[in-house]
Amino acid sequence: MNISFIGGGNMARAIICGLKNNGFDVTSITVIEPDEQKRASLFKELNVRVSDSYVENSNTGILDDVVVLAVKPQQLRDVCKQLAPTLQSQLVISIAAGIRSADISRWLGNYQAIVRVMPNTPAQIQAGVSALYAVTGVSQQQRDQATTILAAVGTTLWLDNEAKMDAVTAISGSGPAYVFYLIEALQEAAIGLGLNADEAKILTLQTFAGASLLAVQSATDVKTLREQVTSKGGTTEQGLLVLETANIKNTIMLAATAAAAKSRTLGDDLAK
Repeated sequence: MNISFIGGGNMARAIICGLKNNGFDVTSITVIEPDEQKRASLFKELNVRVSDSYVENSNTGILDDVVVLAVKPQQLRDVCKQLAPTLQSQLVISIAAGIRSADISRWLGNYQAIVRVMPNTPAQIQAGVSALYAVTGVSQQQRDQATTILAAVGTTLWLDNEAKMDAVTAISGSGPAYVFYLIEALQEAAIGLGLNADEAKILTLQTFAGASLLAVQSATDVKTLREQVTSKGGTTEQGLLVLETANIKNTIMLAATAAAAKSRTLGDDLAK
């Protein structure tokens, strides 16, 4: 399939790299990017076609199967209005955070072949997770195309209700920042306990990576895995007691709730 990315930022680059690593013919990809230096970099490093205008590109006779909207949310409305006259039957995939499919459809002149996606930053190393939602005008073939594209950067999860996207944004979208925050705290604790910076980094990162991998690969739920580490009267129990006393679990839940509420607010504001 021919794919056009409108916007050549980090997430677009991550997806293209993932597709390339999966054996996809990147000469079938065009990136529409106004920044000349970014265009040159994308062409040199990824061997994709580049252009500064989708309208100009569409007039060359190249009919895309898929158009990926990879611009900032604040730019999406103007981009959609420029894109609308060029659309025929292409699948439009939006990875712009917070923008609802109904608003994208409206800006595209009531266009219906739209899939909204919420990826996350581990996509940069093909270890992300992307939640997808398709409007009713999306065919099964187009759903399969969307899956192929996003599976190139990690796990895919189709949602049956777009309202869940705010929760997705709070958990997997913002979630990496929560994890980095905890890593940062544990590294600082390690240094405070007498380890040097390199030792603290290695021990902390490998602990998070190993625990996450164990949780992914184990058939045991995470609560039981936690209990298996926590010996009665031991060091882990003492540390967890401090976390429980500080109500850390509830604080994390409040953080996710606040992020989801902000996602809804941004969606409302950007729709106006």
